[in-house]
Amino acid sequence: MVKDNSVSSIVLDVIIHISLFFLLVVTLYPVLHVASVSLSSPSAFERGLVTFYPVEFTLESYKLIWEAGTVPRAYLNTVFYTILGTTINLIMTASMAYPLSRERLPFRSFYNKIVIITMFFSGGLIPEFLLVQNLKIYNTIWALVLPGAISTWNLIIMRTFFQSIPIELEESAYLDGANELIVFIRIILPLSKASIATIGLFYAVSHWNSWFSALIYLKDSNKYPLQLILRDIIMQGQMAQELAAQGDLSLLEKQTTNVESIKYATLFASILPMMVVYPFIQKYFVKGVMIGSLKG
Repeated sequence: MVKDNSVSSIVLDVIIHISLFFLLVVTLYPVLHVASVSLSSPSAFERGLVTFYPVEFTLESYKLIWEAGTVPRAYLNTVFYTILGTTINLIMTASMAYPLSRERLPFRSFYNKIVIITMFFSGGLIPEFLLVQNLKIYNTIWALVLPGAISTWNLIIMRTFFQSIPIELEESAYLDGANELIVFIRIILPLSKASIATIGLFYAVSHWNSWFSALIYLKDSNKYPLQLILRDIIMQGQMAQELAAQGDLSLLEKQTTNVESIKYATLFASILPMMVVYPFIQKYFVKGVMIGSLKG
């Protein structure tokens, strides 16, 4: 490959590198700031000394949330909800996407239209809440993982990806005596690692960041996910500020330091797992999205 050393090419490279560096700073700074505040003393944060590195390093905030027990329990709940929910999502999405990707499916066009309609119309929150109650899954984990078991958008991406797999592979397997289930498990799924990893990431991030479903369907605080606990911590800080604005400064003095420190420590703990997992599936990400979106 011959490298272009023309002036225009060099200028373009410089512009691209500067743009990417600026984008890196804009993206990375909030994460570094959150981590720095969580590792800094409350007094340093109040004085505005914390930017992108810890000042007066301390682990007191993490010690507080660990000793309280609420955040570690919510953390484990979120991990469990994410693993179980993503597993159910992938099984149901792949199981539905595969038959919809094959023209031999009777009434295939009708089923695809029904699927697309759900992207634009839904029953609404109240009917869904009544359905959860009637199914006797209110205040259970199933209320968080079953109602959204299949995302229409992810289903369409995976269906399109399955359509890109040559039909000749299936036909040769049928000649060897394989049935639909064997073809799906032993041929289709192994060839779909990129798509499965990408869709799995979408589902996992959605479960990890979810809090509204838990707010609606859970009444037992011991079952709360991490994001709902983080929301409660933020609400406590806002309540203290509102009372201070009304003249009650005592609550603000008692809560501001602890709430701010705990809030940033909990926030950083909540984003850390996704930061750790993403590099391992990054190689599948672009391939899975591009093939699932453009081919077929």
